[in-house]
Amino acid sequence: MAVEVERTVGRMLIGGEWVESADGRTIEIENPAQRTVLGVVPRGGAEDVDRAVRAARDAFPAWRRTPPRERGKLVSRIAEELQADVEELARTVAAETGNAIRTQSRPEALGSADVFRYFGGLASELKGETIPLGDNLLNYNLREPIGVVGAIIPWNSPILLASLKIAMSLITGNTLVLKAAEDAPLGVLRIATACSKHLPAGVLNVVTGYGEEAGAALARHPLVGKLSFTGSTEVGKRVMSVAGSRIVPISLELGGKSPAIVFPDSDSDKVAEGVISGMRFTRQGQSCTAGSRLFLHAAIFDSFLDRLTGKLAQMKVGDPLEEATDMGAIINRKQFDRVCSYIEDGLKTGATALIGGPPEKEGPLAGGYFVKPTVFTQADNGWRIAREEIFGPVLVAIPWTEEEDVLRMANDSHYGLAAYVWCRDISKALRTAHAIESGWVQVNRGLGQLPGMSYGGIKQSGIGREFSLEGALDDFTHRKSVTVALDF
Repeated sequence: MAVEVERTVGRMLIGGEWVESADGRTIEIENPAQRTVLGVVPRGGAEDVDRAVRAARDAFPAWRRTPPRERGKLVSRIAEELQADVEELARTVAAETGNAIRTQSRPEALGSADVFRYFGGLASELKGETIPLGDNLLNYNLREPIGVVGAIIPWNSPILLASLKIAMSLITGNTLVLKAAEDAPLGVLRIATACSKHLPAGVLNVVTGYGEEAGAALARHPLVGKLSFTGSTEVGKRVMSVAGSRIVPISLELGGKSPAIVFPDSDSDKVAEGVISGMRFTRQGQSCTAGSRLFLHAAIFDSFLDRLTGKLAQMKVGDPLEEATDMGAIINRKQFDRVCSYIEDGLKTGATALIGGPPEKEGPLAGGYFVKPTVFTQADNGWRIAREEIFGPVLVAIPWTEEEDVLRMANDSHYGLAAYVWCRDISKALRTAHAIESGWVQVNRGLGQLPGMSYGGIKQSGIGREFSLEGALDDFTHRKSVTVALDF
């Protein structure tokens, strides 16, 4: 039986006030597990974005003069506010994204509070450097805020990504206009509510609306001094083009088709569980870091897949608000159809689905956007299902025998965000990790990012780093060099 969810009416946060869109238009937010309307938010457009950017610009001078330690204290108070709201925040995110509350939405809510706590404690570490140029010269570098940051986030981990953009922008002295994803804005608005209790008006502004309307207006706005975008590679290219035309700094965290390499000494239940975690099955595979290309050594290919599919068969797919659920629903009809089309393409091309496949057309799962975990074999690394980002619970298993061959296949991709290596021989594991072309490689671990990790991609998976002090410094400040003659 589906858990009942109360319908929500949201507002945008602009200049410290909760407002409707200028023209009164709205967007209905769908519950993907039930295909019912969950809430309504404003459909912000260019006029709303302009108001938000100008509010952020007006708040910037005072905010940049606020001592970093004081900014950090405010960010830390937001962390405690979110910690107290974890359960309601998790329920909101589970309902709007389809992500299971136990395995995904509650950990994301806890992680969001942790992100604010981490960056709040780092605010006093925004230090420059002194460069020795001789006895008669003092040369030092300052880290200064850029100004108004325009940030655009996707729907797959909405509150964690919102927390990252907000916390990194604010501790470095910037003000922010955040555009929430149109499919999952309600949790982000709860984050904004917590922030508004502690921040001066205009320091944080949150706009809801469609990417081609509000997002595009934010990217083009002449008063935005820095763009931070997380989303698909296709849209990221358009955002980068706009940034290039205006010569503004940009950070991009984009798509991925991450390899997971399993060596013959790692045929175990623990590694199978790690592969499942790395594939982000509990988020329906809707993650840019999903290890969706599984390279299994030929010696353990069949036995490991038996372990893997056995564990996947035990996962409960269903209502994301039920505690027993391991895996919830795909975010919306468009993405659901996209994932299904890739499954059909894999089957038509000649791949074999060891588990999963096309969605159920009858029964309890037919009422929502549910796709069961799917594992393909008999596939080639050059096929679409092995090369393109599906962003769904679809894993492709490919055998290998020689290290040089698996490295060639792993690196044969225009993506380079994440990778996973499973091997008991640490020398061999590290040699492999160093040879993989990726911004983030995990060895014998399939979990997510932690505050402090320098996280980001290479190739068409992005530019810049998040989750870390160096990421905040490099991407949210500019360096000013000051040289003083001491013998004047």
